[in-house]
Amino acid sequence: MNDSAGTPGRTAVRRTAFVNARLLDPASGLDAPGALVVEDGRIADLGPGLLAEGVSEGMARIDCGGHCLAPGLIDMRVQLREPGEEHKETIASAGVAAAEGGVTSVAALPNTEPVVDDVSGVEFVARRAREAKLVKVYTYAAATRRLEGKEITEIGLLAEFGAVGFTDGLHAVADALVMRRVLDYARAFDQLIVQHPEEPSLAAGVMNEGEVATRLGLAGIPAAAEAIMVERDLRLVELTGARYHAAHISTAAAVEAIRGAKARGLAVTCDTAPHYFTLNEHAVGDYRSFAKVSPPLRAEADRAAIAAAVAEGTIDAVASDHSPHDQESKRLPFAHAAPGIAGLETLLALTLALYHKGELGLLDVLGRMTVRPAGILGLEAGRLAKGAPADLVLFDLERPWRIDPDAFRSKSKNSPFENHPVQGKVLRTVVDGRTVFEAGA
Repeated sequence: MNDSAGTPGRTAVRRTAFVNARLLDPASGLDAPGALVVEDGRIADLGPGLLAEGVSEGMARIDCGGHCLAPGLIDMRVQLREPGEEHKETIASAGVAAAEGGVTSVAALPNTEPVVDDVSGVEFVARRAREAKLVKVYTYAAATRRLEGKEITEIGLLAEFGAVGFTDGLHAVADALVMRRVLDYARAFDQLIVQHPEEPSLAAGVMNEGEVATRLGLAGIPAAAEAIMVERDLRLVELTGARYHAAHISTAAAVEAIRGAKARGLAVTCDTAPHYFTLNEHAVGDYRSFAKVSPPLRAEADRAAIAAAVAEGTIDAVASDHSPHDQESKRLPFAHAAPGIAGLETLLALTLALYHKGELGLLDVLGRMTVRPAGILGLEAGRLAKGAPADLVLFDLERPWRIDPDAFRSKSKNSPFENHPVQGKVLRTVVDGRTVFEAGA
């Protein structure tokens, strides 16, 4: 069909050619020079040799300069703060930050004010995302009402209205009987349950339990707090047959438990965040509150185990765990500071370190942030394929730069990675064929 711009009564077909690209698709294993054509927001064609004779008249042309063209990143753990704490972040400001980081889809936690535990909350997030017209925003709904861990939400109804999973966000569903009921109910609707894996009675400290915490005089959280909750939940998954996802895994013991569950054929997945395979407890230094996260940064042995588990695939996905906070929430004595890192804009660069260090192949690194989270959440995204949504990231794989939190597009600048050297810079981000970020624009 020819372009029909200017023809009365017909809709113009928008066609764009991305040429001179290194095409990277973790889903198919494609890694080759070539071109990709977008038509009306979807991938019309792609591959080596495509458009070798040039771009046809009427088609927009974007020269990728030999840089990497991959599926846009899918960040499956983001806090948006809207509604309720718009001074920290909004759906619009998070969208701008995500676009600059090469993220085209985010899944938002339900711990807003009010909590996303009913249909109106799910619809609010969807409406505000449509108004922002930036990246795609999906939302989890609360597993229990008001995140209190007592009364189960209407999982079937909320899923029907678009919730992509169910979680109590920063809180574990601590009561074993309630968790069993949540899993049973979710299984009936084939829905995903996402757990913050910390046994609450053991997680009353503020950093990892060990020599560093003792030296600083800070209350510690033992690594066992994570493993105990994961192991309990895996037993409940065996009882119920539900789909279960452990979020931001930080310990070797939890990795081992999940590895065993997968070997037994349980429907179990997990993710981690870049800070858990990049930093260890020593990043806390002299009470650096920007390095306070939940779960806490662990010992070096745990950090190495998390990196190895990402490389081997036991950890399915890498998410930013974007937790924006204002200065008043972070610049406090360590014990009183809010936990969390603003991570949307650094997700790609920090995770690419696994490739640059030779720990993981490039397609595998990208797969942890594209096709794998898409599969966990059931999203039509995360791959370069004919007919797929044209959600794309163009990046310079080798470009070195240093992280500058003051330059973040997020409203919040809370990052422990100030001046941290990285390689890999986003040049352009495309959502449904629309450029939502362009470097230097």
